[in-house]
Amino acid sequence: MALVCSISNELPEVPVVSPASGRVFEKRLIEKFISENGSDPVNGEPLSEDQLIEIKVNPLVKPRPPTATSIPAILKLLQDEWDACMLHSFTLRQQLQTARQELSHALYQHDAACRVIARLTKEVTAAREALATLKPQAAPGIAPGAAMPAAVAVQPSSVPEPMEAAEAGPMGMTEDIIQKLQERANVLTAERKKRGKKVPDELAPSEDIRNYRPRASHPGLHSASIPGILALDLQASDTSKVLTGGADRNAVVFNKDTEQVTAILKGHTKKVNNVIYHPTEDVVFTSSPDATIRIWLTQNGSCSQVVRAHDAAVTGLSLHATGDFLLSCSEDRHWAFSDITTGRVLTKVSDDSVGHALTCAQFHPDGLIFGTGTADSVIKIWDLKECTNVANFPGHSGPVTALAFSENGYYLATAADDAIVKLWDLRKLKNFKNITLDDNYEIKSLTFDQSGSYLAVAGTDLRVFLCKQWQELAVFTDHTSMTTGVRFGQHSSFLASSSMDRSLKFYNL
Repeated sequence: MALVCSISNELPEVPVVSPASGRVFEKRLIEKFISENGSDPVNGEPLSEDQLIEIKVNPLVKPRPPTATSIPAILKLLQDEWDACMLHSFTLRQQLQTARQELSHALYQHDAACRVIARLTKEVTAAREALATLKPQAAPGIAPGAAMPAAVAVQPSSVPEPMEAAEAGPMGMTEDIIQKLQERANVLTAERKKRGKKVPDELAPSEDIRNYRPRASHPGLHSASIPGILALDLQASDTSKVLTGGADRNAVVFNKDTEQVTAILKGHTKKVNNVIYHPTEDVVFTSSPDATIRIWLTQNGSCSQVVRAHDAAVTGLSLHATGDFLLSCSEDRHWAFSDITTGRVLTKVSDDSVGHALTCAQFHPDGLIFGTGTADSVIKIWDLKECTNVANFPGHSGPVTALAFSENGYYLATAADDAIVKLWDLRKLKNFKNITLDDNYEIKSLTFDQSGSYLAVAGTDLRVFLCKQWQELAVFTDHTSMTTGVRFGQHSSFLASSSMDRSLKFYNL
């Protein structure tokens, strides 16, 4: 096998290997490069001449030294010129590659900026045309046809802002809303009984889960200057649509099949710590420590509603089974139930018996009850229609970090800063199983698959358990930092995970 110098692309007379990059170089070329730059020419890592490893080869023809030629000085000069030319050519190739990458990034930013400008221009034009059709009415005391005072003159329209709910208090749970919640719960309960104990034929078997491996990684969805993906969700009806929330204050909509970013949602003033993808519509929901909840339309990336239900950081977010209402909780010790169509808060409740912040919230699959986690290690179960606390689950130590209801409607999984996943039976209201993880193991997210057959735990690493037997099926340690979110694909055909290392990974066979 012929060895080729990575700088001159020619057979080297004295080949050496760089331990920094593992590449082969002509000894004199690499020594000159090291004397000028002190680094490996391929990856830029520090390198010295004494680190070079010489390769012993049997050349076909042993080159003559310059002293054996008739004009050694000229040959030496030509050799030096050739070496300098090769080093310069190598540097130019590296600079060209870097320039191409920067140009591609700049063109993408320019295209995105042009789209935003065109959309805003269109909205401004439409608003001004709508304003022009209005018939101005004279203020009291002004004769018809008289000039309007400056104080009441009509001003040109500006770019429309997202709608915000009025500052009035909660509207309350009306009979229509309660009836709608009950009807939806009845339908879901009937569907669950109809499915019975049969596992879907399309569900990936546990043997496949054991053999899942990382098949795709996307590290460039969020800003590198403020690294970290904090939240993850998939659309239930089309699990190729992925939503992530980042520490860079943005949410990103990504398509797994096309591997393209379809929308970047900007508007929060602090990190995005909770995201939800509507199960059937192109609508997503995000929350942030900036005390707001935003409702976005993914088709154009616009914010349609800003819900201000809390006075402190929003720590939990869950969508009701009807797809029309949001549950949120906050460090202000309140949970709120809001209408996503109007952005109005319907109910806002505080548990006066607990003087601690709420850390997470999740609806039961039927939607009539929900759970909240608190900073004092207690999980509380609430009746939505009555807005009352109906059960408490103590036992954890440390703030509750995650909770998830199984699709079977009977199990609740919870986690806190004690490295234990607790399983609760909602029929008997007791803890029937504990999954103890490694010491100092941090748990950031829990989720059951759509059939209730598997439980995924994300935190220090990513783990999947088989429900009922609660057997560990797989452990994934591919992220280089804390795993913050995990979701199952359709019929558990793949796993998606997010991490503080900025990457979104997919696992399958």
